[in-house]
Amino acid sequence: MGAGHAVVTQPAPEPERSARAIEGFLRHVSFERGLSANTVAAYRRDLVLYREWCGTRGITEFSAVTESDVSDFVGALATRQEPLSTASIARILSSVRGLHRYLHAEGMLAEDVAREVRPPKRGRRLPKAITIEQMSTLLGAVTGDEPVDVRDRAILELLYATGARVSEITGLSVDDVVPEQNLLRVLGKGNKQRIVPYGSYARDALDAYLVRARPVLAQRGRGTPALFLGVRGAPLSRQSVWLIIQAAAEKAELGLDISPHTFRHSCATHLLQGGADVRSVQELLGHSSVVTTQIYTLVTADTLREMYVTAHPRAR
Repeated sequence: MGAGHAVVTQPAPEPERSARAIEGFLRHVSFERGLSANTVAAYRRDLVLYREWCGTRGITEFSAVTESDVSDFVGALATRQEPLSTASIARILSSVRGLHRYLHAEGMLAEDVAREVRPPKRGRRLPKAITIEQMSTLLGAVTGDEPVDVRDRAILELLYATGARVSEITGLSVDDVVPEQNLLRVLGKGNKQRIVPYGSYARDALDAYLVRARPVLAQRGRGTPALFLGVRGAPLSRQSVWLIIQAAAEKAELGLDISPHTFRHSCATHLLQGGADVRSVQELLGHSSVVTTQIYTLVTADTLREMYVTAHPRAR
């Protein structure tokens, strides 16, 4: 080209500029933030998906994206033919927000339009409860007349009868039992004490333990006010209760994952199914807020819905 002729540089096509913006961001997270190759590859997949979606809306440059567009992209991820999980959507949105934050910080975008966009809320996890029949099978699996067998029956019956946390059960002392009224004084979270009733099955199991088993176990130790004792006479640990529950679950052959919380959740669910009001169950479980207890009403609502669909002639 001869002297005097200026070289005219054409601006890059807009789709190429958006691709270069993504590559610049990926270099940034790779070198300046030191992210792993796998993480960078995940960012790339997310942002290519975002760029392609923008293209379907006629958006060929990120400077044309609005906050509404980013929100619509998140909605499209949740409603497509094979919708993504909320965790996957949150990860993709994190990549998109990172891109826009980078481009804004570098002066390539006048505004960070993705900053206020939030992922969809995760579905509330419903507590796992087992049926009344399954609980009866589980409780009936602990047999035998050895002191530890009698103790284990009392522990499991109390867990189900009271809905108490495992730490609350292992924290009981002998003086916390009010046998003439079928009550326990339970020390819960925040050192808040509450009075919890228990029924006839738990009463019989607890009476048997106090009369026949605890004195035998106590002789092996140095003396402790703890209600439940191990084989050496020391206070029983939470880990030991887990093992007791696992052993009972194996003997019951329910094929389910049973934990101390299974007893707590089952107690609350069965009470509500039986007609107990939410406030009473809140008091029993020691929940500071009734909102926590109301999660269990979702469980009973699901059960009611299943019954309705199965039984009502015009439900299907």
